[in-house]
Amino acid sequence: MKRNILAGAAMLFILTGCTNSVKEQQSEGETMEHGAMEGMEGHMDHDNVTPLQASEGTQELVIPPLLDKQTDSDFEYEVVAQEGTTQFFDGSITKTYGYNGNLLGPTVRLKEGETVKVKVRNELNEPTTFHWHGLEVPGSEDGGPHDEIKPGESKVVTLKANQPAATLWYHPHAHKKTSEQVFKGLAGMLYVEGADQDSAGLPTSYGLDDIPLIFQDRIFDKNLQLNYDELMNSDGTIGDVSLVNGTVNPKLTVTQPVMRFRILNGANARNYTLRLSNGASFTQIASDGGLLEEPVKTDEITLSASERSEILIDFSEMDSNETVAITDEEGTILLPFDLAFEGEATRKSVESWTSDEPFLTEKEKDLPISKQIELFGMMDMVTINGKKFDPERIDLRQKKGVPEVWEIYNKPDNMGGMIHPFHIHGTQFKIISRDGKEPAPNEQGLKDSVLIEPGERVKLLVTFPEEGTYMYHCHILEHEDNGMMGQVEVY
Repeated sequence: MKRNILAGAAMLFILTGCTNSVKEQQSEGETMEHGAMEGMEGHMDHDNVTPLQASEGTQELVIPPLLDKQTDSDFEYEVVAQEGTTQFFDGSITKTYGYNGNLLGPTVRLKEGETVKVKVRNELNEPTTFHWHGLEVPGSEDGGPHDEIKPGESKVVTLKANQPAATLWYHPHAHKKTSEQVFKGLAGMLYVEGADQDSAGLPTSYGLDDIPLIFQDRIFDKNLQLNYDELMNSDGTIGDVSLVNGTVNPKLTVTQPVMRFRILNGANARNYTLRLSNGASFTQIASDGGLLEEPVKTDEITLSASERSEILIDFSEMDSNETVAITDEEGTILLPFDLAFEGEATRKSVESWTSDEPFLTEKEKDLPISKQIELFGMMDMVTINGKKFDPERIDLRQKKGVPEVWEIYNKPDNMGGMIHPFHIHGTQFKIISRDGKEPAPNEQGLKDSVLIEPGERVKLLVTFPEEGTYMYHCHILEHEDNGMMGQVEVY
């Protein structure tokens, strides 16, 4: 990779001004009534979703702890799915799920090329799995629906981070239970760290200038519980309460002038279009599977469920008396910042980079389509290629290490259809084209999930580095549970 030093100011763009577009906070009673209505059955339209409430900025953002390595044991890490309680609202306790705690999970960090053993244990009262989303591991270690762990049981999996540095995550993938278990709190970040990101001079101090942000939305019943059976929508459960790292009404105190944010859309179904409250630009440096071909200046990013993005924001000339925040497309404040760094704080010089090779070679672009996938339907009538998931059926076969072109078509229905975020296990693919056009610069990086609009055809270059049986599915979790999933056997 060739790298060219950029002065910080040339690559990172100064944010000024403040927002005057804040949605009025609804009363708690209104929230519950509104959420309950939206949780009822009905077609979910991504263009007309329940609006989120604005963050009041009263709680410091919770940063997930780093998972420590074990000593004097035959495994390096232990991850436990368990029940817990969380106080989202004053005076009320909500029952939740978490990994190694009450809600969400610790961040697991692996070095590029490192092999570790992870003991996974189920302390829930129902079966679960541990899926390493985006990690290129053998099918036997992937944690799909075939790999259920019963209550009280455990196993040791071997994870090898044989891929570029990236921001990944882990979550359950139990058959017909994934949506509920994620909704109740099972999700955590998984980092692969490598030399490329280090040599680029990117911020790497976890919790200081390198911050994970898990964006989710939730609805609560009248007792302020995550009562999934009552609140779920089979077309995608959408809520009006915004959570960032599980925190309601979060704010983040910024102590460093240049900040790296690793953003995960951890929602069941909601798309997030994220902007800065003053309309300023920032720099996207990575997508699902690692660094982009080159940094991209932008003023917004859109992430469908399960997609990730890494961005850099330069706060160095921000007026500490003004307000700046991450907002959604409606201008609703989701994460306000408090600027608390000193004027003399060290400001890193960050490198740009360009690849010696194009993102896609002409040979890759000219490969014929070998697999065609049709996504169709809504609610409990969703299918892939006209079929629902059958755990006993292999839908596709592909040879290990051999690139193939998959064409994914999102077939509209008589209501126009809906967006489907399409995810493939066990691989990081490249987007070749959208309706025949080359991908945007911020999609010219490795991906494992891709947003596909109704009527759109997206061509992917898919290579599996390991053998095994892997899932491919819509990552609207209710659609996944309703059978919008298939299996590819890699041999």
